[in-house]
Formats: sequence, structure tokens, C-alpha cells
Amino acid sequence: MKDRAEYWNQQYINQATGWDMGYASPPIMKYFASVKDKSLRILIPGGGYAWEVEQLWKLGFQNVFLLDFSHKALTLFRERVPNFPEEQIIEGDFFKHESKYDIIVEQTFFSSFEPSQRGKYVEQVACLLMDGGKLVGLLFNHEFTFSGPPYGGNQEEYLKLFQPSFHIKTMELCHNSIKPRLGRELFILLYKET
Repeated sequence: MKDRAEYWNQQYINQATGWDMGYASPPIMKYFASVKDKSLRILIPGGGYAWEVEQLWKLGFQNVFLLDFSHKALTLFRERVPNFPEEQIIEGDFFKHESKYDIIVEQTFFSSFEPSQRGKYVEQVACLLMDGGKLVGLLFNHEFTFSGPPYGGNQEEYLKLFQPSFHIKTMELCHNSIKPRLGRELFILLYKET
């Protein structure tokens, strides 16, 4: 995993972050506009620049946590949001992280894993969520023409992957994606099976 950490750290150092939108994802923020309980524990793994972390915190979600193993990405976040609680910034490996959350937000993190690693991702998300907890966010709904990352996929394979551990409340074409991703993303709302 150290090589992966070094790889992603270098992407931020080189500013090779073409996946980054520069602001919080509209579909994710629309979902959270309907969430009234601001005390929920929320994890955003592989958060990078962490626009969603910043925005949720500004909206009053005080228990939002950022997890990334890129020291550079976390340094950039700290510089941009200097008053964010330091204890809620976690530099570490997602697969070694141990805590419990009500919601985990998926925003391009899943697509950083080769398809052979995705089962491990699903297992870890299930471990980190409380019973009845939710995985909310976006998954790419198309294949990429290059070898990745990011790696694409489709709804059929995602259903096979997530259904053993999650109740699929929503997995559908996202209608409010940003223009470059319109028609190429699925919005997901998955509940951990109890």
C-alpha cells in the first residue's frame, strides 16, 4: 500500500489531478440538503482536496471526517480550511482504518481501485458503517479507454458487488452530474444490511 500512497502523493505534488472538480459535487450536496441530523458521523475516504468535507462542515455537519493517505492532499486541505478540526483529518490507509460511521461518502475513491480490489473496498465500507449505515455518492457508469486509474464500470457489476452486504435503495443514472460527467455517473444510496 506504501507504493499507492506515494503514487497519489505525487499526483498532488505534480498537480496531476484531472478528476478534481474544484468544488463539492452537486449530486452529493443535494442529498445532504435533505439530511437534518447534523450530528451524524460522516467519513469521506480518499477525500483528496476534500471539497465535500469543507462544504459539509460549513453546513453544520460537525462530525465529518477526512481520510486520505496523501500527505500533500491533506496539507493543501489544511491550508485552505485552517479552522477545520485537526482530529477529524486522518492520514492513513483506508483498509487499516478502524472506526464507525453513519454515512460514508463515495466520490471518485472507488474508481481509484482496480476491479480486482473492489471486493475488499466493499468489505471495508461494510466494516466501517454502523448497522443500517449508508454509503452515498457517485460511481462511474462507463469504461475508460485508458488503463486507469480511474477505472470504470457499470451498474450490473456494481449490483453483484454490493448486494450481498447492502440493501440497494438507489443506484440510478445521475440526473444532476456536472456537464463533463453527465450520463456517465450513477447516484448510489446503499444501506448496510443488519
